[in-house]
Amino acid sequence: MNIKNFEQKLSNHEFDNILTLLYGNQEDVLATQTKRYQNALSAFHSFFPEKDDVKMFSASGRTEIGGNHTDHQHGVVLGGAVNLDAICVVSFHEEGIVRINSEGYAPFELAVNNLKPENGDSGTASILKGVLFKYAEKNVKVGGFDMYCTSDVINGGGVSSSAAFEVLICTIINSHYYQNKSDALEIAKISQFTENVYFGKKSGLLDQTISAVGGLVSVDFKDNKNPSIEKIDLRFEDFGYTLCVVDTKSSHENLSDQYDAITDEMRDVATYFGKTVLGDVEKDAFYEAIPLLRATCSERAILRAMHFFDETERARLEAYALKAKDIERFLALVNESGDSSWMLLQNLYSCNTPTQQGISLAIAYSKKVLNGKGAVRVHGGGFAGTIQAFVPTDMVNIY
Repeated sequence: MNIKNFEQKLSNHEFDNILTLLYGNQEDVLATQTKRYQNALSAFHSFFPEKDDVKMFSASGRTEIGGNHTDHQHGVVLGGAVNLDAICVVSFHEEGIVRINSEGYAPFELAVNNLKPENGDSGTASILKGVLFKYAEKNVKVGGFDMYCTSDVINGGGVSSSAAFEVLICTIINSHYYQNKSDALEIAKISQFTENVYFGKKSGLLDQTISAVGGLVSVDFKDNKNPSIEKIDLRFEDFGYTLCVVDTKSSHENLSDQYDAITDEMRDVATYFGKTVLGDVEKDAFYEAIPLLRATCSERAILRAMHFFDETERARLEAYALKAKDIERFLALVNESGDSSWMLLQNLYSCNTPTQQGISLAIAYSKKVLNGKGAVRVHGGGFAGTIQAFVPTDMVNIY
């Protein structure tokens, strides 16, 4: 679409139905997002004034509602897409180059055939290379595109800014060069490959799946190549609660060793049973073996395995509770999840910086303010970043 036509349709509220679907129907939110999209078009034009025919894309961040650190062990997760997203303006061409300007980052360009990982690759460049590589394996011929991107997905805050960007790039290529043949799960798998191999971060499939599928979703990763995905039609607001993802002003960047330790220690326990992930270990067999496990695994590893077995079942029960509209049972399970992450998984702060406990403080103070109402827990990977709170709607301003 012509940029001027795009801007005019935004001004005339012709995209209000789409913006409402993505961000909600509050008047101030709609006005804010309209202005945001207009600013993105204007910024694109300033960087690429010769390009006039454009498309716009969006990919959301995600909130993990249940199943803290269970996906990489092939457990069950409950998650939801959020109204924080990465949006971009794109103009396609056949110049063999991708040029990206992202708000807050240095612009760069990459030849579409330059797909080999190199030392020094990071962030946007590594993600772009990884996605292009996977589509090249499918013999997808990418001609190139110019792109301006802006995101309000908190970077380093546990709402998966990297997954949102990975899914965004996949969606761009899938839409224009692959006739939308990639379904949401394939987009998630390509994004996870990019995260693991090119971006250099170990992760399960959770973040990318939630961003690609959208909505409130229960995912069973028992068959990790083809996880079972069930969408749940529910709004917490209908039950008098608001889901708040709270930025504790502590970034989880540079904590890869802490996240890797969780995966490695859970794998250590699985290895005792001749398995590679805890999802393939029988829960009863694990508990019976704890005295012997202490001889081969650290005690923290055993505690983290205890968290996995309880948490993956808890995530399943949370989904059942929501489908039954039993909000009080759901909230009780969320609080149990939070306690397990604190005591067993131990991912509220880094052992490297034990005096920095933004997550712990935010949870403790939230419990004080909520005074037994709602629920609160660590959110996402943990150690720093964000917490999650289910707050009675009439308490949101106080909270």
